[in-house]
Amino acid sequence: MYRYKDIRKVHLEITQLCQAACPMCDRNENGGKDNKHITNAELSLEDCKKIFSPEFISQLDTMYMCGNLGDPIVAKDTLEVFRYFREHNPNMWLSMNTNAGARDSAWWTELAKIYNKKGAVNFSVDGLEDTNHLYRQNVKWSIVENSMRSFINAGGKARWDYIIFEHNQHQVEQAEQLANDWGCQKFIKKKTARFFSTARNVGKEEHQSQNRKGTETVLLKKPKEKFQNRALSKEQELITQYGSMTKYYDSCKIDCKVAKEGNIFITAEGLLMPCCWTAGRMYKWWHEDYRTEQIWDFINRAGGKEGIDVINNELSSVIDNNDLLSNIKASWDIASIKEGKLEVCSQKCGIGFDAFKEQFE
Repeated sequence: MYRYKDIRKVHLEITQLCQAACPMCDRNENGGKDNKHITNAELSLEDCKKIFSPEFISQLDTMYMCGNLGDPIVAKDTLEVFRYFREHNPNMWLSMNTNAGARDSAWWTELAKIYNKKGAVNFSVDGLEDTNHLYRQNVKWSIVENSMRSFINAGGKARWDYIIFEHNQHQVEQAEQLANDWGCQKFIKKKTARFFSTARNVGKEEHQSQNRKGTETVLLKKPKEKFQNRALSKEQELITQYGSMTKYYDSCKIDCKVAKEGNIFITAEGLLMPCCWTAGRMYKWWHEDYRTEQIWDFINRAGGKEGIDVINNELSSVIDNNDLLSNIKASWDIASIKEGKLEVCSQKCGIGFDAFKEQFE
């Protein structure tokens, strides 16, 4: 797929911890109790120094923190890790995605100083004071506003990512105006792909949320047509053409998004994966045994977690001498998912159905 010397981007999941309880996030059960398979792992500054040498950092164009399970703002060493990367590469782009619901003004001011105009924060805020918490459960608007305005006022470049649901679609224009008033660099209207189940390979119209006590909260619904993800409308067309979405995945060509960027993903456990989508199949909460997911066939062939551990093994060795990446790439030429083609690659990078890309169209 690529070699150590070719890496130009690092996607870092620094923590599995999060103060929020978003109903479509894998770290909890529909916004309720925590995913039983995760351990709230977190990378420290020392871990990151072991993984990323100064020489490696100097070859990078970008390092961004996001991930599948946690939010960078709750990790203990987030500022220190960003500072470490900046010290060894003053020109690289630094960024992160966050719900903005934590930290004080001093923390956000320091982050802006570390970025020094060569970076941005993507604030995931899905509504205004009366609606943001309907999806971003447990996130307080007053903290969100303070976080965004503190970062911007300190010279930070801010981008507002707004996922459009039925319950907040009426506020899109108002939120965009507020983003302009606050000084956000961009306002991104995200036409969510969350209303397609990659577990069942079928679209859906709604998703029932619950809280930590298991009580039902908001019923999340698709927005009206003009705000809907266009890829989702292709589902029936593909089923008609191929017979089912699975048969489409069997036959589709893969155009890997991360390979062309020289991008790797490091989990909060310190494991190398090619991308957040492959890593995102590791710990699905609805499985009693998470290892029933197909991705574990590839991880086990690579020596299990120990084989892709980049804290206790050299990053260069894991990338260049481990078969994980090459086996995943080789699977794209296998005739079907059942025979070993990695399904998540077809789902996320298959030519013909790209719900990720269509979020931003």
